[in-house]
Amino acid sequence: MLLSIQDLHVAFRMGKGVRAEAVKGVGFDIPENTTVALVGESGSGKSVTAMSVLNLLPDNAERSGRILWQGRELLQATLPELQALRGKEIACVFQDPMSSLNPVFNVGQQLTEPLMKHLGLSGRQALTRAEELLGEVGIPEPKRRLASYPHEMSGGQQQRVMIAMALSCEPRLLIADEPTTALDVTIQRQILELLARLKTQHRMSVLFISHDLGLVGEIADQVVVMRGGIVREQGPVARIFEAPQDDYTKALLACRPSLEGNPARLMVIDDHIAASVRAAQGHAALASAAAQAKDAAAPVVLEVRSLAKSFWLKQGLFGKREFKAVQGVNFQLRKGHTLGVVGESGSGKTTMGLTLLRLHEPTGGEVIFDGRNLLKLGDRERQLMRRRIQIVFQNPYASLNPRFTIGQTLVEPMVIHGIGKDTAEREQRARDLLEKVGLDGRAFGKYPHEFSGGQRQRVAIARCLTLNPEVLVLDEAVSALDVSVQAQVLNLLRDLQDEFGLAYVFISHDLAVVRFISDEVLVMKDGIVVEQASAAQILAAPREDYTKRLLAAIPRGYREAV
Repeated sequence: MLLSIQDLHVAFRMGKGVRAEAVKGVGFDIPENTTVALVGESGSGKSVTAMSVLNLLPDNAERSGRILWQGRELLQATLPELQALRGKEIACVFQDPMSSLNPVFNVGQQLTEPLMKHLGLSGRQALTRAEELLGEVGIPEPKRRLASYPHEMSGGQQQRVMIAMALSCEPRLLIADEPTTALDVTIQRQILELLARLKTQHRMSVLFISHDLGLVGEIADQVVVMRGGIVREQGPVARIFEAPQDDYTKALLACRPSLEGNPARLMVIDDHIAASVRAAQGHAALASAAAQAKDAAAPVVLEVRSLAKSFWLKQGLFGKREFKAVQGVNFQLRKGHTLGVVGESGSGKTTMGLTLLRLHEPTGGEVIFDGRNLLKLGDRERQLMRRRIQIVFQNPYASLNPRFTIGQTLVEPMVIHGIGKDTAEREQRARDLLEKVGLDGRAFGKYPHEFSGGQRQRVAIARCLTLNPEVLVLDEAVSALDVSVQAQVLNLLRDLQDEFGLAYVFISHDLAVVRFISDEVLVMKDGIVVEQASAAQILAAPREDYTKRLLAAIPRGYREAV
């Protein structure tokens, strides 16, 4: 047995004698040349369990139990002994490569460091091996890329560099902690295929951490399902997918949007568990009604004509060249409808959304809202119009001011735009909106760091609603959330749309999510709309090869994979 975790407990000292137990008696084994997936929602303890192996935990962590590496106890290992293991025998790939790669060193410097430290290679030998590693993980022009800095590479390329670094010393075990969560579906597919190929090539084992059972069904041999710091179920991937025993596992499998059918609401974890309990008691389970068709004659609230955006990039000493990020985009958005915008990273979908709001100044085209071209308005008129078109960004951690309470975050835009006659009325409206998005009144006085990612995204949506908008641009607003929280936010967006008649521009790389929320879909590639049709038509009969590739890249779970 390569790694054996037995009765692992991990607690964190919080001060004044308070301890928070994150892992409660977890145990599982990782055999040689095997991929074990550790699956669960955010806060389930899966990352804490994995980081316990090499003690990559903060100083206030307390561990007990047993962690055996090839029969050797790691809980009692000294720091020098662990440092000898890290990178050489056990390597890690983390979720966010940009925060893991050092921004002041180029790729070559970061790749050669472990080669020189652990394998004793000379600088020249290490550079040669680094170039080979970049080629092995599929980065084009590897020799040139050795001189690149992390910010000069895409997210997928950064993750490939992280994998190359992890594999540089040919470890026996690779710990991959949510390595594909923020990547678009085609890059995600490439990373999964890369990990599978490298695992076979190097005969190593992989501990793959994820919140998405559909994803791990395509890569794992064994699955361990965690919730609340305990193991709810574990077994071979075929058994977990074909005959799950625990209600929580069944719920994780079911709460992700499907490419087939379009229910009115997604069931979340607690809904599934409650339905299972009712079924066991002889009551009928909840039925998912199909979503109602939208009014095709609803008034057009936003019309975009030939929208274009270019950036000028430096070339040579004095020259520059034009990069056309968005070219000739056209669409109409009706009241109460959702336009889904999909494409890979770099396709121009986010730039298009920001240009709509003039957060990027357009190069050409028109955006007609309420009979006026938004791109021609002066500063004062634009400020008045902006309250009617709001944006929700991808990262709720970065879009909320950490120094403001939630109450201040919601009241500030009302003060700026003169909504509400006094402070009391504004605060009451803020509390009402928090309740509307599923947060109670206690949230009003708290700070962003006291909330989970899903709760922060709810706050960001509530902040937009303070201004009574008519259009919301949602830029990858659910892509970083685990599947259950994602379902809650998607249900919330649908409820708000039904109640207020909101129109959404929903930007995403996840076609299953777009299928659930959207009425019409734009498919973008290299700044150009390559296909435009209803959501059902795009998924049932895509015309373009690019759209077909996007669909083919979606993780479909164990049954489809086999």
